[in-house]
Amino acid sequence: MFIELHIIQNFAPSNLNRDDTGNPKEAEFGGVRRARISSQAIKRAIRSEPIFAETTQVEPGVRTRLLARKLTEKLMAAGKSEEDAQAVALAFAEGFSGKMDGERTSVLIYLSPQELQEMAELLTSHWEAIVVALAAPKDKKAQKDNPLPKLVKDFLKRTKNRTSAPDIALFGRMLADKPELNLDAASQVAHALSTHRVNMEIDFFTAVDDLQPKEETGAGMMGVTGYNSATYYRYARIDWKQLVDNLDGDESLARRTVEGFLLAALRAIPTGKQNSFAAQNPPSFALAVTRTDGMSWSLVNAFEKPVRPARDGGYVEPSVQKLEAYWQRLVQFYGGDDATPQVLNIDGVELDVLAHAQQPNVQAWIASILNALPCA
Repeated sequence: MFIELHIIQNFAPSNLNRDDTGNPKEAEFGGVRRARISSQAIKRAIRSEPIFAETTQVEPGVRTRLLARKLTEKLMAAGKSEEDAQAVALAFAEGFSGKMDGERTSVLIYLSPQELQEMAELLTSHWEAIVVALAAPKDKKAQKDNPLPKLVKDFLKRTKNRTSAPDIALFGRMLADKPELNLDAASQVAHALSTHRVNMEIDFFTAVDDLQPKEETGAGMMGVTGYNSATYYRYARIDWKQLVDNLDGDESLARRTVEGFLLAALRAIPTGKQNSFAAQNPPSFALAVTRTDGMSWSLVNAFEKPVRPARDGGYVEPSVQKLEAYWQRLVQFYGGDDATPQVLNIDGVELDVLAHAQQPNVQAWIASILNALPCA
């Protein structure tokens, strides 16, 4: 079973996701330039959205190179000396990640809080033997009795293909140097693209020096920043079976994860330049589809020919209408008996084939999707 999510969201002038030049990200699609928000920015906004953790009732995972530092904190909290805690934490981090760059792992590691706690508990339960071995690296007996290599190996084996963190289960993790830690993502998240042609604009700004004498002229500083305004199409898909497998068969947590993902997807907005633009604009339209036919449809090709604004202006209404028309064509051609749509039509755009699927509010929309999932 798959759960698909299609969102139309209009943002006021903003720079939510910057490229290496500091300008809004963009892409060419359908022969014209489009505004773009990367999938990475969207996923981070979703997993960082407070309602995700509130709904799943599980603290989200952490992505870090500072594994040794975090373990040191936990070991010291367990009563170990700072010197010993640092030595043991560094040794475990090196064995766990494969390579170290000083006190940092060579790559970002994505771990759940529970996994971090289990690491600390394993180390404290074999503390004396590990400390002795690290203090006497040339002592063959101490090295033979050192449980650390086996602890690392057993931990990797025990956590293979599973996690306790809903966000890791959704978005997966990949470490080239430690394939044992790899976890196939249960979700796919597309880069958001504007449904229409977008040209970047430039804002020239100045700042006043408050202490500058009145007789002096000129700004304290000047600069420019790029921005745009666009109506975006966003797409994501969840593989229900993969999600359950990633969460070690915990279907109750998997259902809360789907709910948390849907709620967070409606609320999550990337944070780029928000203090300057405050583009806190919720979606105008959301279509969720539960399906058991094995197919998966991104509806982005509804906008391969860029949308033109309505006669009175605006891209939201024609974007929703083009999305619905494209959905109808796909259903007519491929069939849709095993695909159940549920619609949030916030702006009240007049619908045709999807009119019957409209839900009155977010709570009803979420409930209709969860009711379609298999029961434990």
